[in-house]
This record gives sequence, structure tokens and C-alpha cells, in this order.
Amino acid sequence: MSNRGHSSLLLLLVTIILSFHYSEELQSSQSQNLLRIQRLLNFPAALSTWNKNTDFCSTDSNSSLTVVCYEGNITQLNIIGERRTPLKNFSINSFVTTLIRLQSLKVLTLVSLGIYGSLPGNIANLSSLEIVNVSSNFIYGSIPQEISSLSNLQTLILDNNMFAGQLPSWFVSIPALTVLSLKNNLFNGLLPSSVSSLVSLRILSLSNNHFNGAVPDLSSLKNLQVLELDDNAFGPQFPRLSNKLVALVLRNNRFRSGIPAELSSHYQLEKLDISSNTFVGPFQPALLSLPSITYLNISKNKLTGMLFENISCNSDIDVVDISSNLLTGSLPRCLVPNSGNSVRSVLYARNCLEKPNRNQQPPAFCRTGAFAVGILPDRKKHTQVSKVVLSIGIVGGTLGGVALVLLIFFIIRRKNVKSKMKNHPTRLISENAASGYTSKLLSDARYISQTKKLGEVGLPAYRSFSLEEINAATNNFDNAFFMCEDSYGQIYRGQLKNGLLVAIRCVQMKKSYSTQNHMHHIELISKLRHRHLVSALGHCFECSLDDSSVARIFLIFEYIPDGTLKSWISDGHARKLLTWNQRIGAAIGVAKGIQFLHTGTVPGVYSINLKMEDVLLDQNLVAKISSYNLPLLSNMGKGLHGSSSNGSKKFNIDKSIKHEDKSDIHDFGVILLELILGRTIKSMNDADTFKDLLQASILADDEARRRVVDRAIRNACLDQSLKTVMEICVRCLVKEPADRPSIEDVLWNLQFASQVQDAWKGDSQSSEGSPSSPLQPPRLTFD
Repeated sequence: MSNRGHSSLLLLLVTIILSFHYSEELQSSQSQNLLRIQRLLNFPAALSTWNKNTDFCSTDSNSSLTVVCYEGNITQLNIIGERRTPLKNFSINSFVTTLIRLQSLKVLTLVSLGIYGSLPGNIANLSSLEIVNVSSNFIYGSIPQEISSLSNLQTLILDNNMFAGQLPSWFVSIPALTVLSLKNNLFNGLLPSSVSSLVSLRILSLSNNHFNGAVPDLSSLKNLQVLELDDNAFGPQFPRLSNKLVALVLRNNRFRSGIPAELSSHYQLEKLDISSNTFVGPFQPALLSLPSITYLNISKNKLTGMLFENISCNSDIDVVDISSNLLTGSLPRCLVPNSGNSVRSVLYARNCLEKPNRNQQPPAFCRTGAFAVGILPDRKKHTQVSKVVLSIGIVGGTLGGVALVLLIFFIIRRKNVKSKMKNHPTRLISENAASGYTSKLLSDARYISQTKKLGEVGLPAYRSFSLEEINAATNNFDNAFFMCEDSYGQIYRGQLKNGLLVAIRCVQMKKSYSTQNHMHHIELISKLRHRHLVSALGHCFECSLDDSSVARIFLIFEYIPDGTLKSWISDGHARKLLTWNQRIGAAIGVAKGIQFLHTGTVPGVYSINLKMEDVLLDQNLVAKISSYNLPLLSNMGKGLHGSSSNGSKKFNIDKSIKHEDKSDIHDFGVILLELILGRTIKSMNDADTFKDLLQASILADDEARRRVVDRAIRNACLDQSLKTVMEICVRCLVKEPADRPSIEDVLWNLQFASQVQDAWKGDSQSSEGSPSSPLQPPRLTFD
């Protein structure tokens, strides 16, 4: 070997030795820093296993401690203690100086550790930080401005401390901020208008501080899903908000305005708490029937209006508190506690209700209170003109006899319409509705819009399975367990040790990647759990013996036994054909599944190429979408729904990124078309032809519409219900994506169609209705 060759080899060996020495030195330095952190925190129980021999990058994680390393550097440090008093002789400056030596930290959680002092600005030297949670300590003073330099920061949780001062306006310089939670501190002053520029914000929680004044216009925060402003002094006007909210809590502030009408179009709203304010004006009964509402609390305000027994409620609503207002009339039947059902909490005391009249305010109070908020207590004197100035600053109008006649006419008309609608069965639960969010939810900076409903899916928690479990469940993939095969691999039926039936999709990987490369896909799949999706229960990796890369992935899903929606509609099984209302119910289920895929995860799942055969029915005829655009499969170069079972495309519609949600609306329209006609739509030409047929029948009479409908349900559907479904179907199938309705509008109209069908069915059984009974038309609004 030449001298040059010897020199090159020697240089390589020296480089390797120096790199190894540097790596060892780096790891040793990090270990020393962690042990110093242990001492500064006074040896909390969560760190009791740490010592000088601990391999920190290989320690097992638990609920109190997590240490994650990447290439020998610590990237995540989560320590959760139980200390409820501040540490004695604690130096927060020394602690942070030690902490910032872990330069690769991206996730930092230090909860209930007794940390005491004013947060030093040099915490921002951890420039890679993405998630910070230092809740439940004793940190005081203002938030250091240096934090504004953390350009990657997504989640900042400072709950349950003693931070004070005004909320700084420099938060706008953190463009990626998704979660800002400052609950239970001592902040004060006005909320800066710059908050409205945090366009990535999904969770804003400012509960239990000393903020005051008007809430800035937040309607530009299109991603905001959780807004908690309770226990402050905000007011007086109701804040302007986007309609994507899932939880809105304004409890115990100084709001003194009316409730804006647009609040009844917040279709994703699950929790609404505006209690303990001074809201005035009419209560909107439509809030009780919002598609997603489960918790509604309007108590301790001065809301007025007349309630009727036949007002409709969302059947999933759990908690309703309308107590301590000035509501008149009768408690809706859908809110009356059912002795056989003890899972709903309904509170209605201290109003002016006539039925039931127990625990209501005395008549004298109701008259006085009515004048105080500017309404006429005696509805019979409609010829009298009164001018009442609102005592709380809302300008009253001149109420004349004509206005009252119109008001009474509207109420009677509304009563006649609502009396046709079915009152959903009620449930009674305890009033305990927690507003907290798990640290995992916040740390991921993802908010699942159906979070509360995940528990209602009734499935075991998502987990990883061993290959032995998979083999045992399928009897080593015996042919008797084989179900079908598509472009991604085979699907087997299986049975777990606990007796649960599952469907197992075997995905053959065509690229050699490690398990880590697939984990972010698996994480998304694990979150796609919903009542109207065939939900994943877990996964299993089968690795190659040669290089440990993933050879196959097994995805374990719940098993749905009762076949596809198509087999219940258009395959000629007379004994299994669905009724009209069952078809509407299935359509509502599919629409809710699509809504969850679009809005329930970050990022949303779009362009799922949904077909009727992709919808399954369980034993209760609940519709579940069985296939959706899983990124794990899409990244293999094929879409999960890009082709039919024989590989040929059925439809070719515009699926541009700009209107990716509207392509799913078109696919849903095709399913609606098949539900109405009772036949398979095989091509785009078929869809266009039958859409035109539906359009023509809508403009004709009810007999023309019935001639179009599936013969099996032709005489069993109310014309108003049928026409409503036809109209929304036609709108879903229009050529221009921008002209198609939103999924929320689709849901609203389908639920209306179901309600009027139920009402006619109930009335017809008592000889009071007919299929062509006129009802008030639904609201049709489109994006």
C-alpha cells in the first residue's frame, strides 16, 4: 500500500475515534445535566430510579417520566410530579441554566414539581422547542419576551401558576402556535387585538384570570376549535367567532348582550357554556338541536322567550341547564326526565314556565323581570303599544300591536311546524362535564373534534399487536378466515382471545423502511375512531430478518357483520330492504363520518372516493365508512379508493386541492341518488342523467316525484321529506365544486327530512297526516 493510502486510512481511523469520543463525551455531559436537574428538584419520586449508571436514552417511559433521544441527543423530557408546595431554597435561574444545556430539546413537560420563581428569559436558548408545559408550579411574574423568538413553538401551557400582568402582543410573532393555555393565573387587562392574527391557533384557554373588556374579533381564526374564557370580566358584547368551534365556554363574565343568531349555525359545537352572565333577549331553541351538541348551559342569565313541548333536541345531548332565566311556556318533552332513563341532567328551575310549574319564579317576579329586559308579559294585550328601555343598556324598540300580531303569528306557525317533528328519547346523566384536556392531546397540538364521543364508540383502546396474536386470531391465516383481496392485499376475519371479532388487512410493503418511518402514519390511523367509521383497533409490524425493515403491516379493524349499504338497497334482497327513514338515517351517518374525516384531525382526510359499497351496516343498522384515504396506503403509490375492485375508475370528477372537501360531497351525492332510486349508479353519465331527472321532478308535483323513487318505499315517504333529500342530492351533484353545499348544510337538511318523516309517521298512525302534508321548507344555505 502506498504512503498516500496509509495516510488516508490513518486519517479515517482518527476521525472515527474522535467522533466516538465526542459522542461519549456528549452523552456523559447530558447525563450529568439530568442528574443535576434531579438534585435541583430535590429528588422527586418520578426520578427515583436515576443514578450515575442510568442509560437515560434507554429508560422505559411511564405516566410520570419520559426521556426520548434521537441520535444520542435528548429531544423530549417529560417529568410529572405530585408536589403541591414550592421547593425550598430553589433557584429557578440555576435550574434553567442547567436545562438549556440540553440543546436538542423539542418537547419539555415539567408539571407539579414545586418550581418557584420568575421564569428567566434564557429559557428561549432552547431554540428547538415545539411543546412547553410547565403547569401546576409556582412560577410568577410576566412571560419573558424572549419566548417570542421560539419560531417552532406550537404548544405553550402555563396553567395553574402565578403568572401576572397583561397578555403580551408579541405572541403574534410565533406563527406556528397552535395551543395557548394560561388557565388559573393572575393575568389582567385587555386581551390584545393581535390575538386575532394567530391563524394557526386551535385551542385558546384563558380561564380563571383577571382579564376584562371586550373580546377582540376572533372570526379570522378559522382553525380555532376550543375557546375557554370563563371566570374573567370580559364583556359586554358576545365575541365574534368562526363557525368551526367545538367548545365555547364564556361562563362567569360580564357579557350583557343578546345571543347572536349565527350561533345556531355552529354545526360542530359540542359544548356551549354561557352561564352566570347577564345575556338578554330571546333564547334560540335551535341550539338544542345542533348536530353535535352534547352540553348546553345558559343558566343564570336574563334570557327570555317561550318554549314549546314539541321543540326538538339532539338525541346525543347529555347536559342541559336553562335554570335562572325568564323563559316561559312549557319544558320541551325532549328535556323531560324519563324515569326509565337516568343518564341525562336537565335543570330548569327559577324560570317562569307554566308546565311544569314547580320550582319556578312567582308571577310577580316574572312580570317585573320581563319589564326589566324589555318584553311584554301580557301577550293578550297585543293592541297596546309599549316602549320599554332596557335597564342593562340594550336599546329597546317600540312594540306595537302589529308587531305583536306578527310575533304571535310566527309563534303559532313555528308551533305547527314543530308539532310535526319527533321528540327524541331522553337520557339523564350527572352534571359533571369536565373541561380539561389530556396532556397528550395538548402536547400533540391536535384537537379531535369528536374527542368526547370517542369513548362512545365502545371499542378497546388502540394498541400494537404481536405477530403471535395475529396468527392466533386467524389460525395462521387459514383459508377459512379469508374475506377478500383488493389492490393493497388480503383481508382476513379474525377472533381475538377475548372473543372480539376483527378484520385484519395485510399490507405488503414495497419499500424498505424502519418502523419509525411508519409511526406518524400509524398515529393518524389510531385517531380515526368514530361511531360512523370502521375504526382501527391496532397494528402489527412484520419485519424482515435481513435488515429489520418492515415487510408487512397488519391493520386490525373492528368487524362489521351485516354487509354493505348497497346490499340493503339495490341488490334485490327484498327481505332486507331499508325503509325511507332508515335510508335517511344511513345517509346522516355517512355524512357525520365525512364531517369527522374533514374536521376531526389535523390534517383532515379528504378525497376519499367514497362509494356505496364502502359503507357497512352494523347489527343496529348504524352506517360506517369502511375505507378512507389512509396516508400509509396512499404513500405506496396508490389511493385506497382510487379504483374499484377490478381496478377501473368509475368516476372522473374535479378533485383540485382548492375544493378537496367538495369532491367528497359529490361522492356523497351519488350515494344519496342510489338511496333514492334504489339502483346502482355505474358511471358519471348515469349520475348526470338521474340528477336531471330529480331536478325535473322537484319542479313537478308529488306524484312525479314518487314515480322516480325506489318502488319499495314509494308510498311510505312524506313528500316534504322526499323533496328535501332530492334537493340536497341535486346540489351535491352540481358540476362546479364551489357551488356544492358544505357537509354541515347537508347534515342540517337530512336531519330536517328525518324529523318531518318521523312526525308524519307518528301523526298518520293517529289519522292526522298524509304523505303530502305541507310543512315549512328547510333552510338551504350553501358555501
